[in-house]
Amino acid sequence: MDVKFPKRERLHSRKLIKELFDKGSSFFIYPFKVICLPYPAIETNQVLISVSKKKIKKAVHRNLMKRRIKEAYRLNKWLLKPSERPKQLIALVYVSSDLMAYDEVQRKISKCLKKIIQTK
Repeated sequence: MDVKFPKRERLHSRKLIKELFDKGSSFFIYPFKVICLPYPAIETNQVLISVSKKKIKKAVHRNLMKRRIKEAYRLNKWLLKPSERPKQLIALVYVSSDLMAYDEVQRKISKCLKKIIQTK
């Protein structure tokens, strides 16, 4: 099982990010707003992780939450593999103003990934 999170799995293209936010469908599982867009032209699912500067003021805390979210995604991304669906662009936007423990973040991320599989 591949549990790495290489650069090709990170969404960093401005064009694709704009397309994701313009055309993607979204749902909300507190504290994450998840935006998805099927995009068959890419080789693997690509993920964008965002933590608002407005909600969490200190950069140290924002980076901590981003690290926790990335780790939870990295360990649970196998949930997206089994389907024969087209690859997707995914944005995980953290909307809470409170810091969340890692085990809770992991539980919520796995819930989000399961819901991504169920949609469409």
